[in-house]
Amino acid sequence: MTKIRVLPNPESCPEGAEFEAEAGETIIAAALRNHVHIEHACEMSCACTTCHVVLRAGFDSLEAAEEKEEDLLDKAWGLEPTSRLSCQAKVTDTELVIEIPKYTINLEKERH
Repeated sequence: MTKIRVLPNPESCPEGAEFEAEAGETIIAAALRNHVHIEHACEMSCACTTCHVVLRAGFDSLEAAEEKEEDLLDKAWGLEPTSRLSCQAKVTDTELVIEIPKYTINLEKERH
């Protein structure tokens, strides 16, 4: 099992969190299983950017993003060089530290 640490986020994880994930499991699946809410408007089908996270540690341990994910990330709020869609990034055996951005582009939630 691999440890994932989530940095505090005022809306989705005010205290931060730490939990275990299985190798090959997506970041979002592990987070949701451990009661850490990460938005996922497209139901984790790589069709939006609401599950965008920034990896503060462990980014290089992940497989490279595919072109579709890269194209979507270009639209994400607060994009950083270590940004990934948590529905696509699969855990390896390296500990991860993630930050859930303060904002997402979720037209359904924002009622646009």
